[in-house]
Order: sequence, then structure tokens, then C-alpha cells
Amino acid sequence: MSDPSATTDNERVSSRAWLLLLFLTALNVLNFVDRTLISSLGPLLIKDLGLSRAQIGLLAGYGFVFFYTLVGLFFGLAADRWRRIPLVSLGVALWSAMTALSGLARSFLQLALPRIFVGVGEATLTPSALSMLGDAFPRRRLATASGIYYAGIPIGTALSLIASSWIAPRWGWRTCFYTLGILGVVAAALLLLVREPARRGSSASEPARTLLELVADVACVLRARSELLLVLLGGSLLCYGSASGLLTLTWLVEDRKLPFAVAAFRAGVIAVVAGFLGNLVCGWFADWCARRWTSGRMGSLAVFSVAFAGSAALFYSLPAGTVPFYVSWFATAACSSGFFGPFFAAVQELSPAQARSTTLAFALLSINLLGVGPGPLITGRIGDLRGLTSGLLVSVAVIILAVVPFVLAARRFRGERTS
Repeated sequence: MSDPSATTDNERVSSRAWLLLLFLTALNVLNFVDRTLISSLGPLLIKDLGLSRAQIGLLAGYGFVFFYTLVGLFFGLAADRWRRIPLVSLGVALWSAMTALSGLARSFLQLALPRIFVGVGEATLTPSALSMLGDAFPRRRLATASGIYYAGIPIGTALSLIASSWIAPRWGWRTCFYTLGILGVVAAALLLLVREPARRGSSASEPARTLLELVADVACVLRARSELLLVLLGGSLLCYGSASGLLTLTWLVEDRKLPFAVAAFRAGVIAVVAGFLGNLVCGWFADWCARRWTSGRMGSLAVFSVAFAGSAALFYSLPAGTVPFYVSWFATAACSSGFFGPFFAAVQELSPAQARSTTLAFALLSINLLGVGPGPLITGRIGDLRGLTSGLLVSVAVIILAVVPFVLAARRFRGERTS
């Protein structure tokens, strides 16, 4: 694959840039297949290994994201200084090997330890990928490109569910881990054939920036841009609700009494169709808003928050099998990942160009520690005490709170973009 050169706002997006986007999206699909496999197999792990709902939530949340986000901050720094393709290739190989090792687990601890290193490996991907997309695509297409990349969330989640519904009943849940590990090692080798785009706004003659300088850039923009802090808060609240949905399959099996294979397959089909459409529509809508209003992307995030909370409240309240149940399920799946593209486009819009990867890694740190980590853990704990329906409805209340910081960020944004 040839090197996709950086583009400006007035240039046409090259076919090489689109090819880079498709390859990175494919890696993100694999990323989320591996990441969500624990929740996709949740009912079977509860039965076979004697795990609680809270333990499933811990493995899906903090057991993964704590190290993912902390190490990801350093990989974001590395992506601003060194070649990004070899860094990502090493990460893919690591997380794939640890995924395969998870198939040997006989206890909670034996699942948790490889899970830590899955997080370390996956931490290499998104800061580098979003940085390369920022170099290959003009700002006017950035939310669309980010939305396509984040379509890896619903597609990966769907493939995880569908593969689990087909493989686990036939060959056991351990085979799911082994298969994905092998696929990941192959992907890591193929990635080395890809060339990365030239960095926008930098040249080979510029001296390498130190880690302290990059951290100082992030600290400076956080002080200067209160909008960024508000966007990060809103994104964390949305991620709490989205990550709580990792327990939806367990809820469908335990509370709505659907058979595992049926629930997993239906969840997978809905996730891939609704999630992919949600990413495309939300990315397009955010870019449309940004072209018409100065703070359009942040305003679009407030709209997404209302839509997400409303559809999720209906989904978790309605009886299974009705038409409104499936309509609200479809809308919830579309909203639960559709906001990621506009969110990260807004973060990049407020980020210094010379430390874009570092700022993105800090954003990932924030939303994962404040949203993705506690979402399934608290929801699972409430589920152990009062049932998963109660836990999931609490997550809806958290989602609607995101409207406040997004509206405040939109009001404060004046349109001066860092460069």
C-alpha cells in the first residue's frame, strides 16, 4: 500500500487515504472483537467458571481499560515521536497472543491476567490510527473518517456476538479465543506492508520533541480550552452508558429469557447493521452541523445524548418480542457507538497539531477511566443486588447528564482552532 500523503481542506481525498482508512478500520474491527469477547461469552463464563455479573463487568471494564488507558497515554506520546505502523503491529501481535492464552483460563484470575496484556496491546492502535487519519484527511472530512474508523466498534462487537453464537455451542467458548488469536497474528504481519502518511504540519528537519514538551502542550490546551474539558466529561458520561451495554447479552438471557445462541445472533445482527449506519449518519450529521454553526460538532453531541438516552430507556423497559422492543434496540445500538466519531473529531478540533496523538490518548484515558471502566462494573454490581434491568436503567440516567457539558462546551466555543 502506498503512502497516502497529507491533504489540506481544499484538496480531494486520495484513494490511498481511503485505503489506509479501510485497513485501520479492519484492525479496529479485530480490536473490538477481541475486546468484547468476554461480554459476548458472559452467560457461558458465568455458568462454566462460576463468575458473578460484577466480575464480568470488571473484566469488560476496569480489568481491561485501566492498563489500556494508562499505557495508551505513553503510546500516544510514542506515536507523536516515532513511526506508528511498527508500533501498532507490535501491539496487534501482543493482544492476539494474550487473547489465545485466555482460552486456557480456569478461573477469574486466569482470565484477568491475560486481559491486562490484551489492554496493553490494544492501547497502541487508536492514538496512532487517529493521528494517521488526521494526517491523511482534511478537517472537513475528519468526522466522517473518524466515524468510519469507529464503525469498527459495532462491526467488531457484532462479529464477536455472531461468532460466539455459532462457535461456542459447537466447539466450546475456548475455541473463540484460540481462533481470534491466530487471526490477529496474521493481521500483525500484514500491517508491516503498510506505509504511514507524512505528518501534517511537521517536517523531517524539525527536532524531535521531548515527552515533557508534549505533555506541556496538552496541559496548555486544557488550561486554554475549557471546552475540551467539558467535551471529555460529556464523552465519559456517554461511554458509561455505552459500556454498560456490554451486559446486554447477559440481560437478554437472564432477564428476558432468550436462549444464548438466539440472543447472541440477534444482538450481533442488530449491532452490525444499526451500529454501522449509526456511525455513518452521526459522522455526517456532525460534519453538517460543523459547516453551519461554529460549535456544530459539540451541539450534535448534545443531540446524540438525548437520542441515546431515550431509545435506551425504552429498550430496557419494554417486554421482549414486541416491535417497539426491536425498534428501540436498533436505535440504542446505533447511538451507542455513533457518537465516537463526532466526539474524537471535536477533540482533534481543540487539540494542538504537534501533540494530536498525545491529546487523543489523554481523551481515551479520560473516557475509559471515567466511563468505560465504571459503567459495566457498577451496572453488574447493581445487577447482582437488584437485577440487570435496574442497573441498565441507572446507566440511562447517566447518559442524559451528558447533555449539560456538551451544551456548555458549545456555548463557550468561539471557533479559534488550534494548529
